[in-house]
Amino acid sequence: MSDAPSMAELCDDLRSEHEWLRTLVEKLDASGLMTPTPAEGWSIADQLTHLAFFDGKAVQAAVDPDAFAAEVARAIDDIEGYEQAYLEMGRSKSAFDLLGWFQGSRDRLINFFSRIDPKERLPWYGPPMSARSSATARFMETWAHGLDVADALGVERPAKDNIRHVCDLGVRTRTFTFVLRGLPEPTAPVRVALTAPSGSTWEWGESESDSVSGPAMDFAMVVTQRRNLRDTSLLVTGPAATEWMTIAQCFAGPPGPGREPRDVAGPGREPRD
Repeated sequence: MSDAPSMAELCDDLRSEHEWLRTLVEKLDASGLMTPTPAEGWSIADQLTHLAFFDGKAVQAAVDPDAFAAEVARAIDDIEGYEQAYLEMGRSKSAFDLLGWFQGSRDRLINFFSRIDPKERLPWYGPPMSARSSATARFMETWAHGLDVADALGVERPAKDNIRHVCDLGVRTRTFTFVLRGLPEPTAPVRVALTAPSGSTWEWGESESDSVSGPAMDFAMVVTQRRNLRDTSLLVTGPAATEWMTIAQCFAGPPGPGREPRDVAGPGREPRD
């Protein structure tokens, strides 16, 4: 796809996505926030903690990259300990304070990213990325964890055209998916043609032998590892496309465990990224 989104567009979509999620959780009491989500061992409160914590880290990566780099080094030494430490930050808060942290971190993120040069390079837990890509990643995280919360509450997630950000990130992280797993970088091109919620078609790449096509919502759920490929309507053709879509991962961190097909293991296990 052409015409990269502006930071203003990304921030508007990020704000909209955040507001949708906030309306799901703002009236939950402490007991409601402890509702288990499809991410094994994670409650709704943990999902909000994850977003609040990494929204803060996205800003820190831009304003104090040295301190952020030192923290990433510590995290790499003990990924599980790092995760548990920030989750405990949220678990120790009251419902009021947790929701305040969730809202405040997002407000600061959007305020900062609305003013930053979209081409500025920022460090992250994976490869460095542009500010535009960082904002896109925050949208993807909000969308994916919002889906976890919606699933936990039995709420149908509305499909909107703003998921093009997730789909575009999913395509652009194809090579990252393989490098993350220590596999050779893919060389064969893959064509991706997705049907947007509005009915329009989004396309990336060209290939006569390898392609992925179908609903954009399904593609977004696969690349964020929220659904197993077998539980979608995606049509995957060719060995290069098949290999990619069985391990696709557009979020940073260690390789995600994926999700078992629903017809094999019931609700299954969601990755926590």
